[in-house]
Amino acid sequence: MIAPQNGYVSTSQQTIKKVPVLVIGGGPVGLTLAMDIASHGVETIILEQRAAMEAPDPRCNHVSARTMEVFRRLGFAEKVRNTGLPADYPHDVSYTTSLFGYELGRVKIPSRANRFNDAGYADGGWPTPEPPHRINQYFMEPVLFKHASENVENLTIMSNFRVTDVSPSDDKVYVTGTDLVTGEASTFEAIYVAGCDGASSMVRKTLGIKLQGDDNLMHSMMASITAPDLLSKATCNPAWMYWVMNPTQAGCVIALDGKDKWVVNAFSSTQSDPDTFDWEGAVRTIIGEDVEFTIEAKKPWSGRRLVADKFSEGRVFILGDAAHNWLPMAGYGMNAGIADAANLAWKIAAVVNGWGDEKLLDTFQNERQPILGQVSSIAMNIRKKNNLKLPNYIEEDSERGQAARKEVGQFMMETDSAQFACIGLNFGYFYEQSPVIAYDTGTPPTYTLGNYTPSTCPGCRVPHTWMDDGASLFDKLGPEYTLLCLDKSIDLSMFEQVSTSMAFPLEILNLQGKANTAVFDFPLVLVRPDQHIAWRGTHLPSDIKGLLNHIRGSSAA
Repeated sequence: MIAPQNGYVSTSQQTIKKVPVLVIGGGPVGLTLAMDIASHGVETIILEQRAAMEAPDPRCNHVSARTMEVFRRLGFAEKVRNTGLPADYPHDVSYTTSLFGYELGRVKIPSRANRFNDAGYADGGWPTPEPPHRINQYFMEPVLFKHASENVENLTIMSNFRVTDVSPSDDKVYVTGTDLVTGEASTFEAIYVAGCDGASSMVRKTLGIKLQGDDNLMHSMMASITAPDLLSKATCNPAWMYWVMNPTQAGCVIALDGKDKWVVNAFSSTQSDPDTFDWEGAVRTIIGEDVEFTIEAKKPWSGRRLVADKFSEGRVFILGDAAHNWLPMAGYGMNAGIADAANLAWKIAAVVNGWGDEKLLDTFQNERQPILGQVSSIAMNIRKKNNLKLPNYIEEDSERGQAARKEVGQFMMETDSAQFACIGLNFGYFYEQSPVIAYDTGTPPTYTLGNYTPSTCPGCRVPHTWMDDGASLFDKLGPEYTLLCLDKSIDLSMFEQVSTSMAFPLEILNLQGKANTAVFDFPLVLVRPDQHIAWRGTHLPSDIKGLLNHIRGSSAA
């Protein structure tokens, strides 16, 4: 057992703050990771360079259903869902030649007000208590920061702090940095450190970890604008996102507040010089009319497909954009980082709290890296399929113009629209060949971008069901491991006795007669803290202690 060593230790040089876990970076991934670790009773500190509540750049416009499930587990999903676009503003995606041009197709996605009455919509009727939510990181991140600051015990956020060095050793990690307000230098001693410091991660570079892949797939010049009259004057009906299929300047327009704030992306195959790029001209072409607008911020970015060759070095981990970044297709950039956090948080907490073996931490890369390869491939396939050449007469009021619009619209609806209703990407991925999952002869169902089959196969996300009392199964799961029982005749007393004797945290949830359990084809299903299945069986295992040792990492290779 690793004993947390909290408090300050004075040295001849300076005072060193000791803490079990240090998270570098207070964006959505760092905040989620830290809140999750702290929820298990482990003291955690976040070091963030920006000021408290300072809004980020307007990036990451989509919160996946799986991320919303994580937020629900941590207690702030409703706060996130009640923020962003106005309640009645549609979350549709429009394929159009411009906001004043011809609409080629539309993916129907409900507004916040209709989110839970969403039959007939592209992403409606999913087996989850938390369907996706469209909100820009600009509005979402302050919600997470406020909740973390005011509602989470065992968590401290140090804003205005720049980390300058990370030095791991065999049994601890030293982190040094400077308070940007006072100029005071500080050193921390942590048992574990997590680098959630973005694509240019100082932590990753300090550890010598390399990104592998392609960093030159596409380019965009992103302008944040204020356009007071755009929504009222545009001939295209309101939408959350407009894919502008214009041969002069292709791009994407995203509604930030459903009123007058927008993000306009101008796409190109090569990187433009931001100092000489015609920002106003590109925005005007994509919008389609010379409406009044003010550019508030400019930021070039590039589409990549990069994954780190390893996700940790000793006691230091990297996750989120520090470990992987790729094209923003299917909204799986930030959401992949949140999935990283959900995977790593309970493992770090288990080891610090003494019931998890240190080998458990080795499974972070083992489990997450293959998934990231899968989803980045899916994102790449979308890019390859919809990278079509637009005819220069697509906006002509002619037969050939009409035919071109019909052809392009049909093509985009068939090949691209699935990324906005990607149920498979949300729920279908499974952890394969993990040394802390007890597999059987069953095979997890395959998944695609838009197809998902619930399964109790070990490694899969536990299927969701509604309880007879109206509650979500996910709300009934314990904070650590939960054994679901669908057959009351099975005597679980021995399982309880062994887990108690091993100080293995376990709750038992009897579902027989309390829920629609048709999807559960095994009477016993053991669920991890991250809602993935660790084991299933028709009866108690012959070696309960061996099973629990296996899933807590003591028998991991």
